[in-house]
Amino acid sequence: MESFLSNNQETPQKWSQISWEFLSKVRQNSPLIHCITNYVSMDLAANTLLAAGASPAMLHSSDEIPDFTPQVDALYINVGTLTAAVLPAMKSAAEIAVKHGKSWVFDPVAAGCSSFRLRACLDLLSLKPTVVRGNGSEIIALSRASMGDTKGADSLHESRDALEAAKSLAQATGAIVAVTGAVDIITDGIQVIGARNGVQMMQKITATGCSVTALIAAFVAVDPTHAFEATVAALSVFGIAGELGMQDAKGPASLRVNLIDSLYALDQVSILQHAKISPLS
Repeated sequence: MESFLSNNQETPQKWSQISWEFLSKVRQNSPLIHCITNYVSMDLAANTLLAAGASPAMLHSSDEIPDFTPQVDALYINVGTLTAAVLPAMKSAAEIAVKHGKSWVFDPVAAGCSSFRLRACLDLLSLKPTVVRGNGSEIIALSRASMGDTKGADSLHESRDALEAAKSLAQATGAIVAVTGAVDIITDGIQVIGARNGVQMMQKITATGCSVTALIAAFVAVDPTHAFEATVAALSVFGIAGELGMQDAKGPASLRVNLIDSLYALDQVSILQHAKISPLS
């Protein structure tokens, strides 16, 4: 992988190969991903990780975190079904992950829909996530540290609407910021990459956004020093799985099943043929 990551020439072939090599490394290493995620997404997020070759652990208890979190390869936190009871566990896990040099990935679901949720998200952001993945409205809300215009977990802004907010958030937090939409945008505050894989019907399946954030955690876990590239690769790989799954899908339910099957079966040829990744201005 190093030869491609050290190659400064931005080419589709480079990014396609990086995506395949990250997936291969996940399959070889089976990283253990500690997931504190919402109740709606647990099933699909866990099965996404398993299909990719990672090992999910859905532990939410504050009593277990001090013993368990130091042993994992990465942490994934999702605030979709946030409560005051679970927030301390999220904060504790993030603090322990950082203390032990573990990457952690944050999904700020519906960040601006209430003052409680926004404050919680800002508190978690202060604990230095490696990657933040959200839709346009969520990233804008976080960047402005205000309520923002959101409607539940749905985005009222396209990903490109949030480009400048994403760059500002990345610069302010030091995190890689990914904005998912028709074009997935990934930035470290300076460079910006667009991944154009996926199908519109994936938006009709609850927890696809949550699941791709879990996949980002697995990709980052196998090469934490290249979190930017890992995030690009995870988004592209998940989108390709959706495209291939759509070929035989009759609707959202069958696409959900096909998505997992396609991710499990992805090979190098499919990724090299289908990956659509390029720099954005």
